[in-house]
Amino acid sequence: MIKGIGIDIIELARIKQSMNKQQRFVKRILTEKELEHYDTLPNEKRQIEYVAGRFAAKEAVAKATGRGIGELSFQHIEILVQESGAPYMAVQGYEADKIHVSISHSEHYAVAQVIIETL
Repeated sequence: MIKGIGIDIIELARIKQSMNKQQRFVKRILTEKELEHYDTLPNEKRQIEYVAGRFAAKEAVAKATGRGIGELSFQHIEILVQESGAPYMAVQGYEADKIHVSISHSEHYAVAQVIIETL
């Protein structure tokens, strides 16, 4: 049974601006494990896409839960990558649920959709 769905879209330029303006921005959005992957990315463009995708996915899951960011912190949500390259998500307090996540990028935007399913 579907418990919640959420979607979010973000401009890559907005993420780039935040990254350049606030040194702590990336560490505020990404967990330690996400930061480890971020540090392996080959260039700034890919890093911006990665942060934007995670930002959008975390906003989408906050919408899906109905709690919003603030009550649910960016650090409570972790998006890692399977061997296949597909993202998967873990959210504190939602371990008993199945969380589906899809992240996509274009030249100017990143978008993410999340579906929370009760098992």
